[in-house]
Amino acid sequence: MINPWLRKATLAISLIAFSNPACAQQADFNEVGRQMAIMLQNSHFARLPYNADLSRKFFDDYLKDLDFQKLYFTQQDVDGFSAKYGDRLHTLLLQGKSIDVATEIYDVFRVRVEERVKQAEEMLAADFDFTTDETVMMSRKDANWPRNEAEAKLVWARQIKEAVLAETLRREMLTRMAEEQGKPDPGADDLDPREKVSLRYKRLLSSVEDVDDEDVANFFLSAVARSYDPHTDYMSFREMNRFKDGMKNELVGIGALLQAEEDGATIIKGIVVGGPADKEGSLKLNDRVVAVNSLNTESSDDTTDIMFMKIDKVVDLIRGKEGTSVALKVEPAGGAPGETKIIVIERDKVELKDEQASGELIEMKNDDGETRRIGVITLPSFYADFDEGLTRCSVDVERILIRLMEEKMDGLIFDLRNNGGGSLEEVRRMTGFFVQPGPVVQVKNTLGQVQVKDSDHTKPIYTGPMVVMTDKSSASASEILAGALQDYNRAVIVGDSSTFGKGTVQQPMDIGRMLPLFAVRDKAGFLKVTIQKFYRPSGSSTQMDGVVPSIVLPSITDALDVGEAYLDNALPHDRIRPASDFRPQDAQALFIPRLKELSEERVNASQDFKYVIEDILKAKERLKENKVSLNKAMRESELAESDVQKKQRNAERRERFKQIAEEDAKLFTFYRITLDDLEKGADLQSYDPSKENGDYMRRAVDETASLDDTPKWPSGLNPEKREALNVIRDLVDLTDNAKMAGLLKSDGGVR
Repeated sequence: MINPWLRKATLAISLIAFSNPACAQQADFNEVGRQMAIMLQNSHFARLPYNADLSRKFFDDYLKDLDFQKLYFTQQDVDGFSAKYGDRLHTLLLQGKSIDVATEIYDVFRVRVEERVKQAEEMLAADFDFTTDETVMMSRKDANWPRNEAEAKLVWARQIKEAVLAETLRREMLTRMAEEQGKPDPGADDLDPREKVSLRYKRLLSSVEDVDDEDVANFFLSAVARSYDPHTDYMSFREMNRFKDGMKNELVGIGALLQAEEDGATIIKGIVVGGPADKEGSLKLNDRVVAVNSLNTESSDDTTDIMFMKIDKVVDLIRGKEGTSVALKVEPAGGAPGETKIIVIERDKVELKDEQASGELIEMKNDDGETRRIGVITLPSFYADFDEGLTRCSVDVERILIRLMEEKMDGLIFDLRNNGGGSLEEVRRMTGFFVQPGPVVQVKNTLGQVQVKDSDHTKPIYTGPMVVMTDKSSASASEILAGALQDYNRAVIVGDSSTFGKGTVQQPMDIGRMLPLFAVRDKAGFLKVTIQKFYRPSGSSTQMDGVVPSIVLPSITDALDVGEAYLDNALPHDRIRPASDFRPQDAQALFIPRLKELSEERVNASQDFKYVIEDILKAKERLKENKVSLNKAMRESELAESDVQKKQRNAERRERFKQIAEEDAKLFTFYRITLDDLEKGADLQSYDPSKENGDYMRRAVDETASLDDTPKWPSGLNPEKREALNVIRDLVDLTDNAKMAGLLKSDGGVR
């Protein structure tokens, strides 16, 4: 079972990154920890007492990060470490001795993993009895540590047994699905389930052992930082550069999507169209990279075997300066066993176009034949180039918005689903596109001082009907925008029961600047520290509670522990006074009661939303039980029941979706608007949104996924987006009717 600590050490899928000069020396991480502790005391919003209680949080969070499922350490290990260091870590940090302790604990963790993997190998060499009534916990997050090594072995034995059973059942299911559909079996040439599980743990062991001082410091200092709140974090030099590149949607590399395979290789899962690898032409999808020569030299000493290497370290080997070359030793997809070739690619800038803002114009005909033109803007994140300022999402959104207005749209949907936030400045500017000048967000610092941040537009760009789509993944900056538009009664929020609930502001601080005068500063890392909380213009914090939509749609996330409220050490929700110059529009102009009534009728009649509600209830029951059977017959029965339900649903959907698609063809016309289109000044081109967009990246075909015969949503409209279109159409109709009846004032209010 892979541990969450790997989120700091491994990127499951990664785009090759940017340049980073090699350093002969690195900072003293004991000193880095000392300075970080001082910075936390002086800068963090909460001003937590720096004492033994906080020390125990450092200790607990570090162990939890290493062993989230409580499978490796025993209670004896934990008690021993706790007695020695549990209430002293805060002191050891200030004494510059904390990393020594972190390393001691990590060394024991490494030994425990080695012991568990050795036990796994012994078990995998024997047969398993899958006829017992044994069960295993689905999540051990809240379980006790195994009391001793004997109990730990019993817990671990069940984990291995479940891993083999799950892989066996998966293989049998794929074979059955392939036979039913008359397709090749994707697992026909796969390894035996026990061999596959063995490789999985071999990769885990390799990841745990392939750790240097910087990695250990990263694990420990991150745990210390997150003891203050979930979003305060220590970021290594590499992580900070990745963060910056992610914010500006651009990086320097070869333009390939990588994925770690269980057999140790790194496989090419995607190639960016027009990127360096695509232009060179030799690297193909599903090629397996087994070694890297970062310098592209003829010396074998410069070639690194990357089998079972963590993806982030593979990334470090492949990345480099723009204009330099990297040599990859590759096993070609479909080649003869043992065949390899060397591919040399020159590194260059790669735009992450899939992460850019995009637009869509949808023409909708109603029953009377009248056409409504609905604009859709999708924003994956509030990205911005912090270094040069050349990339700004607000500029991109403004260009798309203006083009939609030129196309005479009747209403707008702003899609913020899965938008985890980003630049506070960008959301402040963007909110001004839709509201009169006034407060967008209030920011309170640790001294209780409140600063109001206003929009900087003299007047809004768009004042027509508007819907904002959100879900549980909409966080931070997304919540500022959605919350402000809701407070101003400017837009109808549609989506999950709430947004994520992150109402805090972080600032990256370079720890190297705080080190002693002659200390080595290279790779000291950064402290991303919570310095403020933000509040809506109405005075309510989005912290914990998030933004609650006016129109709530059923969502499977309602059954899951998703959101700020489920994170450790989250800051509380609170309120402050409304901003003094906050002047909301007339709420009646949004017709919320009528919109909710119409939406509820559609949702209650929707078979797809009924399926969602069924899945919510089932997921809640499973999570509450928190156990899975190790009896193969029982698991097969459960899978058979699930398979019957899936087939019944798919049969019903295929018939219904066919009818919906025929109706959609008469009612909808879709036009796509990309930033490239705007740059070229191109006319709008109609397209079929039900077909996957491969413009930016060619992706490897997943043969396993191809066996999923679940029909695609008609016209590419999932139930949530289709309902949002219905809501904006209703809002446009109600607004027009009110205007014709003379009920709307020129300022948007209702007479």
